[in-house]
Formats: sequence, structure tokens, C-alpha cells
Amino acid sequence: MIFRQMFDRESSTYSYLLACPRTRDAVLIDPVRELVGRDLTVIRELGLKLAIVLDTHVHADHLSGAGLLRNRTGCKIGLAASAGTTTADLQLQHGDAVRFGWQAIEVRATPGHTATCLTFVTADLQRAFTGDTVLIRGCGRTDFQSGDARALYRSVRDQVFSLPDDTTLFPAHDYQGRTCTTVREERAWNPRLADARSEDAFVAIMAGLNLAYPKRMDEAVPANLRAGLLEDEQLDDGASADRWAPVTRSASGTPEVHAGWLATALDAVRLVDVRDEDERVGPLGHIAGSEHVPLTTLRARSSAWERDDKLVVVCRSGGRSASAARELESLGFSCVASLAGGMLRWSALGLPSAGGSAAVQG
Repeated sequence: MIFRQMFDRESSTYSYLLACPRTRDAVLIDPVRELVGRDLTVIRELGLKLAIVLDTHVHADHLSGAGLLRNRTGCKIGLAASAGTTTADLQLQHGDAVRFGWQAIEVRATPGHTATCLTFVTADLQRAFTGDTVLIRGCGRTDFQSGDARALYRSVRDQVFSLPDDTTLFPAHDYQGRTCTTVREERAWNPRLADARSEDAFVAIMAGLNLAYPKRMDEAVPANLRAGLLEDEQLDDGASADRWAPVTRSASGTPEVHAGWLATALDAVRLVDVRDEDERVGPLGHIAGSEHVPLTTLRARSSAWERDDKLVVVCRSGGRSASAARELESLGFSCVASLAGGMLRWSALGLPSAGGSAAVQG
């Protein structure tokens, strides 16, 4: 099996890519929204086809990349049926098998950290992806999202520690730079869950943690019930999963994409900045990699472009780029969108800019 472990420094989240070496079908576990571009690059470079995205649970500390990945690739999304969301194509339950090519992953329900927690186990029992159910020398908290310390203790005993001692466990997070552990290690050394720890003792430990409220919980949980999509984004249905971008139409008929999506897709589009030069080096700066094509020169410059180029047009607030996008469509370009809100929106979200006297730094 092809296997890669990838890391997000911001949320200390691990994402895992597994693929069938025969068919090149791939599964991605726990993708992070801000790193969708990285994940797609790895998938492309390895010659893989993303078939399924899985989340081990409804995360509270980061936004899932599942929705963007489905919109970009047409893959299916898998999440616990107990999450009660219709955005998942695969409503996963205990005992299900997720198949990709000649490979399969067993689904084990491991509630406790949240009611939606799943552990994914490879068919050869060599690897288990435990989410927050078992961390390296720790476990996820149990004080929100229908968490239950007793349920977590029993999930670990019945579904994780019942695996062979040499099964490698891959958690959703680690905050000390560790990458994996084994069933044997956690049974011996996990200070909360080791074999020597009784259920009542574990419950007492979890009740006494007094942890701070998760910083991104109010944002992350609702978004992750929508596969990590923001309120102004939509999940494509199967018929439109091959669209080049999640384009919406404004009241004026302008095709638009939003800054959150564009930040994940800079490697896949041709970015055209139609502002004047003094604006590109002004306080808002510009998006690295963008082409400078002032609006007055757009018609002439675009005559040499391919009509199926994937074009995103940028200006200060979205007005000039809207005009440019509509003009490009009238010239026969089929994949065009204006950046909604322009550089003002980009900067307000804290997304990185280059140049300028006071450009926002990422």
C-alpha cells in the first residue's frame, strides 16, 4: 500500500494518504482545509486518483478539507452516520469496509471523545488511524460534542487495544513532534489509558482536566458538518463535481469565487490582477504569482490566452474584476471568475500578500 503522513503546523493535525498500488485509487484521512493545495499536489505527483476523503470525527480545532476536495476532484466523503449530516456520501457505521482499488479499511466506531469518532484499520491490521480516540500517550477530551469518558475508555479497550500489539497507531494530532505509536506502547505507557488504569480512575482523570474552550470550536463544528465549507460555499453534487471551481453568480451575473477557496487553489488557476501598478505595490499588496494585466489592456493581452485557461481575476474590491470576468466570458473564455470582495476581502481574512508598503503577512 502507498502511504504518506502529512502535517499541519497550525493545528498540529496529521493527514494520511493511502493508495492502492495497482489501481492508484487513494483515500485521504483528516485533510485540513488550508492545505488542500498541498494534498492535491502530492496526489498528482504520485500519479494517484483521490477516490474517498474520510474524517475520523467532526473536528473542533480545524476545518476539514473534505468539501473542497470533493468539489475539486469528485471524490466521495465519508463521515460517521451519527454526525447526522447529509454532506457525507458514505454514512459510516461500525463494521463497514471502505474499499479503494484492491485495498480496504475497516471502520470501527470509537465514541467517547465525541459521539462521531471512528477508527480506521487497514485490512492487514498493521495500521490504525485513531483520530483523537488514542493520541500518543494521551487521548482526546470528553467534555463537548456528546463526549463520554466511560464510552471512550470502553472504545479504546474494545476496538483499539484489542488489535495486535504491534499494530501501529496513527493519531489525528501530536503536539510534541511524535509521529506514531503502537498498541503495545499505549497499553504500557499511556498515563490515562494504560492497562493498569481502571475505568473509574480514567473517568476521574478526565473530569479533572478543566481544559479551556477550544478556540475554533464555534467556527469549526458547524463548518465541518458541511464538510469544512464556509457559509457562502456549496458542495457540488455528482453531476457538477468536475467543475473547475465552486463558482457562484452574483445578482449582476458575474461569476465569482471566494477567497477561502482561492487560497487553496493558487497552484491550479491563472491569477490575473487588473489593478494599476501603484495599487499592486500599495498597502494591500498583491497575491504572489498573480499576473499584472491592467484592465485597459485586458482585451488585447487575453487574445493570446487559451480559451480553456482557468482564470481568476482580482482587483481592489471586486468591481473591476467583475467587469473583467464578464468581458472575458464574452470573448469565449469558459473558466472565468472574479475574486469576490477583491484584495480587501483577501486581506481581511489574513491571507498572505506580497509587495506593498503594508502588505498583510501570512
